[in-house]
Amino acid sequence: MTTTTDLPKQYTPADHEPRIWQRWLDANAFHADPDRVLNGEAPPYAVVIPPPNVTGALHLGHALNNTIQDVLVRAHRMMGYETIWLPGTDHAGIATQTVVDKRLKSEGKPALVDYKKIEAEGGNGREQFTAQVMAWKDEYEARITAQLQAMGCSCDWERQRFTMDKVCARAVREAFFRLFKNGLIYRGKRLVNWDPVTQTALADDEVEMHEVDGAFYDLRYPLVHPAAKGEHHKPVTWGELAARGMPGAEAHPDDEQAWVTVATTRPETYLGDVAVAVNPRDPRAAALRGLRCRLPIVGRIVPIIEDDYVVLPVAFGGPAGDAKAEMSTGFLKVTPAHDPNDYEIGRRHEAEIEEACSAGTWLINVMAPDATISADHGWTDINDAKIFLGKTREEARKLVISEFKARTVAEGQEGSLLDRTRPHRHSVGHSYRSHAVIEPYLSDQWYVKVTDDQLKGNALRAMAPNQRSGATLQNLGGTGVPPVTTSSLPEQEEPAGDGQLRFYPDRYSKTFESWHENLRDWCISRQLWWGHRIPVWSGTLTVDANTDPHTATDLIVSGLWEILHDDSRCAAAQVFDESGEPIALDDVLAIHHRDRTYQFFVCLDGRYQGNETALEDLGFVQDPDVLDTWFSSALWPLSTLGWPDPDQSPDTRHLLDAFNPTSVLCTAREIITLWVSRMVMFNRYFRGAESSEQQNSGTADRTARPSSAATSESAAPSSSRHLPGPLPFRDVFIHAMIQDGEGRKMSKSLGNGVDPMDIIASHGSDAMRFTLCHMTTQTQDVRVPVEPDPKTGKNTSPKFDLGRNFCNKLWNASRFTLSILHKSPEAADVSTADVRTLALADRWMLSRLTAGVRAAESSLAQYQFSAYATTLYDLLWRDFCDWYLEAIKPTVAASPQQRAVLRTTLDAICRLLHPVAPFITEAIHEQLRQAPGGSIDGIELTPPRKGDTLCTAGWPITDDALIDPEADAAFERARALVAAIREVRAQHQVPPKRAITLHCAETPDDETAALVRTLANVDTITADAPAGPSVAFSFEQREHKLSNLADAVDAGAERERLTKQIAELDKSIGALEGRLNNPGYAERAPAHLVEQSRAQLEQAKADRDAARAALDTLA
Repeated sequence: MTTTTDLPKQYTPADHEPRIWQRWLDANAFHADPDRVLNGEAPPYAVVIPPPNVTGALHLGHALNNTIQDVLVRAHRMMGYETIWLPGTDHAGIATQTVVDKRLKSEGKPALVDYKKIEAEGGNGREQFTAQVMAWKDEYEARITAQLQAMGCSCDWERQRFTMDKVCARAVREAFFRLFKNGLIYRGKRLVNWDPVTQTALADDEVEMHEVDGAFYDLRYPLVHPAAKGEHHKPVTWGELAARGMPGAEAHPDDEQAWVTVATTRPETYLGDVAVAVNPRDPRAAALRGLRCRLPIVGRIVPIIEDDYVVLPVAFGGPAGDAKAEMSTGFLKVTPAHDPNDYEIGRRHEAEIEEACSAGTWLINVMAPDATISADHGWTDINDAKIFLGKTREEARKLVISEFKARTVAEGQEGSLLDRTRPHRHSVGHSYRSHAVIEPYLSDQWYVKVTDDQLKGNALRAMAPNQRSGATLQNLGGTGVPPVTTSSLPEQEEPAGDGQLRFYPDRYSKTFESWHENLRDWCISRQLWWGHRIPVWSGTLTVDANTDPHTATDLIVSGLWEILHDDSRCAAAQVFDESGEPIALDDVLAIHHRDRTYQFFVCLDGRYQGNETALEDLGFVQDPDVLDTWFSSALWPLSTLGWPDPDQSPDTRHLLDAFNPTSVLCTAREIITLWVSRMVMFNRYFRGAESSEQQNSGTADRTARPSSAATSESAAPSSSRHLPGPLPFRDVFIHAMIQDGEGRKMSKSLGNGVDPMDIIASHGSDAMRFTLCHMTTQTQDVRVPVEPDPKTGKNTSPKFDLGRNFCNKLWNASRFTLSILHKSPEAADVSTADVRTLALADRWMLSRLTAGVRAAESSLAQYQFSAYATTLYDLLWRDFCDWYLEAIKPTVAASPQQRAVLRTTLDAICRLLHPVAPFITEAIHEQLRQAPGGSIDGIELTPPRKGDTLCTAGWPITDDALIDPEADAAFERARALVAAIREVRAQHQVPPKRAITLHCAETPDDETAALVRTLANVDTITADAPAGPSVAFSFEQREHKLSNLADAVDAGAERERLTKQIAELDKSIGALEGRLNNPGYAERAPAHLVEQSRAQLEQAKADRDAARAALDTLA
């Protein structure tokens, strides 16, 4: 027979958690069987873990996110769903490469710069460096896995993925190939967000904006007349401008050279200026038309162009009070290669600038990748500006200001080229990884055309209609019908997934929607070594008049055509002519396109390694860049399930059909744009394509002959359109952020971080999980006050004491319950009819249990984790421990039916608590399963499905018939009376063990009286008046008294207490009467608040009357 010694007196988590974890693994408890879904045996519930970066160990935010995921997963597993939670890690390209490089440098080992030298000299430096990063990955992946397992995360550990493993790499190659082939990936020279420290491009959403203290520098550019090439550009005088009618020109000496003043926060970029812009509505614009500016020091002649983008100064028509108009000079230096807004202006005026700018181009890049001033990247007219070469941006800025301050517009004129400097606080982009200031940088990069309706549009149409604005509904559709752009599709078909994506809390749907409304194409190439290398090979091909690829002796021509036209090989090409314009592959051989050289970009899907070798043998070179980390992350709900070939590997077989779409994604708000958006786009695009292909051909035709793809942002969208596929997940829960007690983000630099492993060591995994869940509301971030542990010196928080105390309460209640069950082993089942005859406390407990099950289910369904934890806290601590266990102590040993209620209630509570506190509930339940006790009709507690583990047992199913309003009301009345008696005892310091007498106007019924006797230690309940000293109190607006308090009543002290109580009640009554007598309150306040005030007034008057009567008795 099992005894209470099986549960030690104290719960020590370290004594149980490792053993229980191994039991779960041995039982294969977390391994999902997709066949149970596909054959209809169980509904699916799937979650993919947001893969932690392998840059370092997990922090408390990871603990929060993985706790709430595990709560959902464990609950649904117990509810009968075939549940899969897929774990894995992310290679985190730029972050991991940076941290490994930093460690190598700190250890004095060869670092990235050294390996690049080896590569440049023809060695395998890239391979050697990535091996170092892979070793780091292995180390931290193991550490992360151990942390997740210590937290109790019930992932399907046999199916762990890494974003660069073979399965994920296959998905990346396939996705890139399909997008490339269909024109949704293209290469373009554009301004990108450039990180000069890591020297790679960043996407818009990888740039963090920070307010910095800077300045507006007002620079004077001398005006000159246009001149033929090689001729002198004559200065423009103020007198000439005055004659042209330019406002303000008359204020200057007629014979002095005139200038325009540009305002800039980045004077160093003037070296790349190609024009000066003025608003055509500026009254000065007409006088300047046709004139030029000479850039000081550089000597470049640039045109004055007119563009509406330029902000009008207040003095010349700009709006008064507008901050930009107040700061504007009305003249804008145009530097297209170093500013995104200038880039757009340059594109609009490209022909005009190239004709009038002495440099002959509208794009001049004056910086190297490390953001130093350089003449090696497109700047040719350096002249005297060579003094800036090699300077950093900051050094060049200072030197420009110094030179402008020392020079004048013309020799002999007064006044510096630096007009003035004005302090200016503004928002500046910084790299999310290196934190360096971002440099807008002109370079060739690869882009995903996310602005295409097949991606952007389908992401927006995925949203639940009531979470979208009217504008996107009107413009893009999505109420269950295909958009206009797919009108050629069968009308009866409705896109799977439209309107099914829902955000919790609701407010984050606005973040998702607004991001897509302002979307720009996604730059996916990164100048790194760690990551998925871009699967594109480039080379040039000259086609002469006699070229025939079918009979050619030219091995390059014949070999390339064989690769691109062999249906057994998946290859696609994007082709450009000598002017950089895209051209269809088959048009290359057209007669009018002969005798030209073409640049080919060939993409391979990776299934045939021979293609890569063949291309390289033809002189083609693979792109050295890697893909943005978020590209592989965007495929996570697909790649983890084995897409595109799920049945080629035993651990992914049938997963895609069974578990995509997944059920919910739990993540943080800062990656709604970086990750959530792209997963929705990719899942709908790729699964929709497969669905369409299967409908058209019966099987997915993945070897179709490739065609030339669109190659620029403005290119026409691909004609290969299809209905969108299902979502990657139906719900998105955005969890709170964890902050320290002062509301600051936890970080190493601030020293305010808390390591979850330290909390597990000091409090236990369950205590940490319960506390985090209890704090997770949908309205605000979580503040966790941080203080050093006096024993270990490590950071901890008193917040986690709540979870530890709760676990101790559960443990002690379980020990008490087990001791009762083993001492009285006789068991009895309770039928439906028997339930109505149970004692009041039993009926109330079953009613409270049933209500608790309903509340827990409702909370989990709405992702209200704090409400879920609070429900269980109250059910265990208040209902079960504080009241039910105390109420049944006198009777439970003699009542088999009451023991059945006791055992069933604890069993059900353990099941309800298991998702949030899995270790302790498993430890208790393995003993409880062996304890004697009967069952209760209306409560179904199915046994474990795998290995006698609670985690695979059934969720408690309770019949609503067990909810007993009469028992609830009766018990609550008894509990309120007991609470009132206990308050009087406490006020008069009457020992709890001293039996007392209760005098009431009307004696309660027998069941209530029995509860009061037990719970308040009352030996007698009578309607008779007390014969000796007593203490009066009010209950239900009637006077009650307690006697037999011995010497506990101090008459003087009691008179003082009652007098003070009466005064406080008089004050409350006056305030309530004033409120209710105010006509405005009665008219405007909600009816329930008015009624509440009336009830409060009646209760206060009754309490005052009782206190007065008690005071009279003492007198």
